[in-house]
Amino acid sequence: MGTSEATSRVREAAAARGLEIEVIESPRASSLEEAAELRGITPADIVKSLVVKGRGDDNYLFALIPGDRSISWPKLRALLGANRLRLPEPELALAATGYERGTITPLGSTHDWPVFADERIVGRRVSMGAGAHGYSLSVDADALIDAYGATVADISEPIETIRG
Repeated sequence: MGTSEATSRVREAAAARGLEIEVIESPRASSLEEAAELRGITPADIVKSLVVKGRGDDNYLFALIPGDRSISWPKLRALLGANRLRLPEPELALAATGYERGTITPLGSTHDWPVFADERIVGRRVSMGAGAHGYSLSVDADALIDAYGATVADISEPIETIRG
């Protein structure tokens, strides 16, 4: 999919849900810190949109996690009452969303999977993938949560606590 096609899909989905977004060119950065610095924001204001696979072939969800934190599998499993969740292989993530890893966003996804937002993004203006490499979008997190009927919960943990 071409860059303009992916970003226009994101813009159309935002407009359809009454969301005001700004899509900007986003140079490739070597780290989260560098990406935040280039955008003039903090690492916590960059939200990772992760597509998560549950049981079954057609069972996915979006998890929105602050950039300075990691998804907490135990917290997410407890919230969902699920014992098996994982990040899908790149080709499955693409098939589930229409976006490549690193560009994933709920906006314009080919499927409207449920959205789960970490409580730490509430009240922030956040930056996230915009459907194509080299672009990001900024949006009011509360408006995004409302537009997608997202479940807000504590689903992340500090990156330092990740075990190998």
